[in-house]
Amino acid sequence: MPLALKLAISPLLLAQALHTRWRLPRLPEAEGPREGAVGRGPACRLLILGDSSAAGVGVATQDQALAGQLSHALAQASARRVHWQLRARSGITTAQALPLLREAPLAPAEVAVVVTGVNDVVDQVRPAAALHARAALWQVLAGEFGIRHVVWTPLPPMHRFAGLPQPLRWVAGQDALAHDRALAQWAAGQAGMSTMRLDLPLEAEALAADGFHPGVVVYRAWGAALSAHITEQVLPAL
Repeated sequence: MPLALKLAISPLLLAQALHTRWRLPRLPEAEGPREGAVGRGPACRLLILGDSSAAGVGVATQDQALAGQLSHALAQASARRVHWQLRARSGITTAQALPLLREAPLAPAEVAVVVTGVNDVVDQVRPAAALHARAALWQVLAGEFGIRHVVWTPLPPMHRFAGLPQPLRWVAGQDALAHDRALAQWAAGQAGMSTMRLDLPLEAEALAADGFHPGVVVYRAWGAALSAHITEQVLPAL
């Protein structure tokens, strides 16, 4: 959005942001194992890396969260045995995802799904800086850990988050769109990475209690969409 407009309403945005942080319930990350295997067939090794949505905030268990939904859908759609592992932490930006990779040994993986970006918007990280962090992350994933393909999940349309008041919701939505456009342009045509379009059910009743994180319906739709992308676009090229 225009910088002049953001500056003009910045006192209101700051007040709304502080009040929202105080008002929204702090939901825990989903409980349960952060690695496992599901399905039968040739092996598909998957790494899921990211922020609170990767960690399953908004639902009770990892089976209900993105890791569980994606691994089960991918095993069924690809007729493979999916070996999955999750590295995620609430509140991290794209740049802060990198240290998660080195906290403990990683099992080998061919495909990584990276879920970051919302906290880049929240922390007012510029799109160019976020892309720089993604490039650094890609170099480590491919060069150090042998990941053959990274799927960068797009940012959600934050202007539809019921937990955010207006005009903060609209401003966050505009910033998220700017990050998402930059990500799509950067990833387009680059070997070993992709992004995708998502159309998720983000009505208030589909979100978690805070109106900000996904609920189980959103995680299920998200996992199915990622499964289709990986099965149809990623695995045949590996």
